[in-house]
Amino acid sequence: MSKTQANTKVAVEEKSFKPTGNFVQENQKSLLFIVGAILAMVIVYIAYQKFYIAPREITASNQMHVAQDFWAKKDWDKAIKGFDSYPGFQKIIDDYGNTKAANLAYFYLGTAYLNKGEFQKAIDNLTNYRGDDSMVAAEALGGTADAYVELKDYDKASTYFKKAADKANNKFLTPLYLKKLGLVYETQNDNKSADETYKKIKSDYPESAESQNIDEYIARTEAKL
Repeated sequence: MSKTQANTKVAVEEKSFKPTGNFVQENQKSLLFIVGAILAMVIVYIAYQKFYIAPREITASNQMHVAQDFWAKKDWDKAIKGFDSYPGFQKIIDDYGNTKAANLAYFYLGTAYLNKGEFQKAIDNLTNYRGDDSMVAAEALGGTADAYVELKDYDKASTYFKKAADKANNKFLTPLYLKKLGLVYETQNDNKSADETYKKIKSDYPESAESQNIDEYIARTEAKL
């Protein structure tokens, strides 16, 4: 290849990769269309939240208070199914499924089924709770674990008790779920894990109610090691 040919090739390559500087001008219509589409989507989303979701949220919350009263009174059937013209938690979920109230209803409904002894229904609803409240979330996980214990699925029970203890992260619920976790380990004859769990309660939560007689549990598991 001659020097002239080489120089020509380099010049062509440089020209091919040199920015033209007029991309915006050449694609102005496309860019305006994209920006307009994005703005339209934002406007639709805001309108959807303000004029559809927000009113439904208020309605769902207002209708749910009677079911909450029945739940507090442990009248599980009325809490689940409703009474007279007042909806139960199941109808709140069915009618207002995309609201925060319906999400909370999953927790109430799951615990109601747990107390009624309908453990699979309890699991189905409690695991659908997606709230931000760490206390409620921890109780939903703990309730799920309780249901799995009743179904004798101890592997899943231990998994959910661990999740509940971690999620709670406080001196009230965490030692409670750790103690239940230890009992599940004992049921599985995993005395080493049970012993470690009980000792964690003693060391990390010495003032908790669960810690008051935890030495008895530790002595029991150590005797089996």
